Amino acid sequence: MPLKRIGILTGGGDCSGLNAVIRALTLSAIRNHNLSVIGIEKGFEGLVFNHSQELTLRSVRDILPQGGTILGTSNKGDPFAFKELHKDGRVTTHDYSGRAIETFRDLKLDCLFVIGGDGSLQIAYKLSELGLPIIAVPKTIDNDLEGTDYSFGFHTAVQVATDALDRLQTTGRSHDRVMILEVMGRSAGWIALEAGIAGGAHVILIPEIPFDFDVVTAKIKERQTMQAPFSLMVVAEGAMEKDCQPITQEAATTRLQGVPQLGGIGNHLATRLGRDIDLEVRCTVLGHLQRGGTPIAFDRVLGTQLGSFALHSAVNGRFGTMVALRTPNLELVPLKELAGRIRQVPLDSQLIRTAESVGICLGR
Repeated sequence: MPLKRIGILTGGGDCSGLNAVIRALTLSAIRNHNLSVIGIEKGFEGLVFNHSQELTLRSVRDILPQGGTILGTSNKGDPFAFKELHKDGRVTTHDYSGRAIETFRDLKLDCLFVIGGDGSLQIAYKLSELGLPIIAVPKTIDNDLEGTDYSFGFHTAVQVATDALDRLQTTGRSHDRVMILEVMGRSAGWIALEAGIAGGAHVILIPEIPFDFDVVTAKIKERQTMQAPFSLMVVAEGAMEKDCQPITQEAATTRLQGVPQLGGIGNHLATRLGRDIDLEVRCTVLGHLQRGGTPIAFDRVLGTQLGSFALHSAVNGRFGTMVALRTPNLELVPLKELAGRIRQVPLDSQLIRTAESVGICLGR
């Protein structure tokens, strides 16, 4: 049955390149197939409560260089476990998957494109199993999705982190300080590792390698004896010391989201190092600067490729899949092979070998 109306949804955290995907899907749908395009607002919340807008050629004009998403997004609207906060402080959980399916039908959609990361893909898979024709597009700055070489947004985040390291290096060298940059990376250290290599870091700490604090201290002291008192460190938010748990921010852990918010490892390390070495230690937390702003060319091109290929795949009825980059080709991967899986940095990764070969300490 030929497509007539398609829906587009952006779920989870925002990142650079989302609008490139929305634009490519919309342009391909309207120009090549004369389809109607409906944008679902605020992620899966919009699918539950039927909040949407029609997308036209005018809607996506000039959005290619824009960060964020013109549709809005949310990471709190899982229709299978929708949490609601009541005035008396109670939090109740509901299965609104039926509502989501009803909205899909009310909007007369023939296909739903879900642009998101691990959590969004799990929801997409569940909805697909209930019969909705779905194609997913991989989005995460953490680059931790199985099945694809890269997800759009990652390279922009790495560039932002690298720029920060370049700036921290000059001020740190001027004052003989230890400069720590904390970047995102809950379960996977791709941003920290690639930005650390690109930015000339002397220490990189990632979730995949629990670090030995004494090894980190020894690296900094070694640089002091070599008349290089300045040191540059980059640490992923999910990095942890051996036999310890990741550090969380209790104040930022909301009851509605229900997931502990990581963060604080950088300042924790700065405090401990400050007691053990005779140098000033400063920490910069990059935070959401990695998510926002203009996407670099790589993510604009990748987002456009993925969006265009996703529309082509839908026209050919290839539902229940995610479009993926498997260099140099774009391919389809079944959602059932991806749901719930996280791609970490392999311990035998060439990137890890490269880092250690040039003298970078990984805390082991």
